[in-house]
Amino acid sequence: MKTEIFGYLKTGQPVHRHWLRSGRLRAAILTYGASVQDLRLDGIAHPLVLGADRFAPYQDSMRCFGANVGRVANRIAGGRASINGSDHAFALQGAEKHLLHGGANGMDTLLWHIIEADEAQITLGLSLADGHMGFPGNLDVRLTYRISAPATLQLDIEAVTDAPTLCNIAHHSYFNLDGSADILDHQLQIDADHYLPVDAELIPSGEIAPVQGTRFDFRTARPLRSAEPHPGYDHNFCLARQVQPLRRIASLFSPKSGVSLELHSTEPGLQLYDGGHISAPAQHTLSKAPYGPHAGLALEAQRWPDAPHHEAFPSIALAPGDVYRQTSAWHFEGLA
Repeated sequence: MKTEIFGYLKTGQPVHRHWLRSGRLRAAILTYGASVQDLRLDGIAHPLVLGADRFAPYQDSMRCFGANVGRVANRIAGGRASINGSDHAFALQGAEKHLLHGGANGMDTLLWHIIEADEAQITLGLSLADGHMGFPGNLDVRLTYRISAPATLQLDIEAVTDAPTLCNIAHHSYFNLDGSADILDHQLQIDADHYLPVDAELIPSGEIAPVQGTRFDFRTARPLRSAEPHPGYDHNFCLARQVQPLRRIASLFSPKSGVSLELHSTEPGLQLYDGGHISAPAQHTLSKAPYGPHAGLALEAQRWPDAPHHEAFPSIALAPGDVYRQTSAWHFEGLA
């Protein structure tokens, strides 16, 4: 077990990094955003996630890299929603029209505290005050990363509130399984028959559309690269109408490295973001090569976006006495 200071907030508070290891897998977890800063598989020379080797980029060009976003991940149209019959306006940043990932000071930008840690797992806690980013209710979040042999990283999240609120947390690592400049030749498979079309501002239209016959059909594994140009992927895939028992929802494979990832989750949705807007200079990255568009792929297990505005979407309401729960697990295989 190794815990070290990784950097400092502007307030002077230290950001800690804790290393986990079991079997062939090791992971570095930051207290900032409860982020996965590094992820390594024995026998593979490159990291499996995009990350920085210093703290500063996480507050700038690499915001959300490896973090957990919320209290509501993804988008809420217009930055407003009705909660338990009352209208609420959320804190938007600058000229933003819609709320994204809980706001400018969402949980990905906050310092979590270590509750307990050992060689194979770490539990972190965070408390969001009533009114934080415009959301009602004090929200207490408890999150555990656990590595188990031979090469599985599991994430368990629980949250409780003292007033009716919204809660939808998503993990936001960018995966790259071969260290290439982009992930467009990775083969992706998603267990979804439907997806959510979005408008030009990435807000769901409300339609739950079939993937059959569209570029969104990943039911059989295929490369992300397309023969014809398209706007990219930043869309929710509809896996179920409610939270499920832990089950496989997607897989990712690099023919170049032979490394594969199988994602299991309890969540009813999966946001696929192909990293089309990634930009980070070489001096900041784990690979010491620049991260450009499509350098990594985000597979964000979540409840569906903009749910408060669509009755047909799974609810993200959380009431006092109820417990928000999510489990996701990433199973890796590759050359020994």
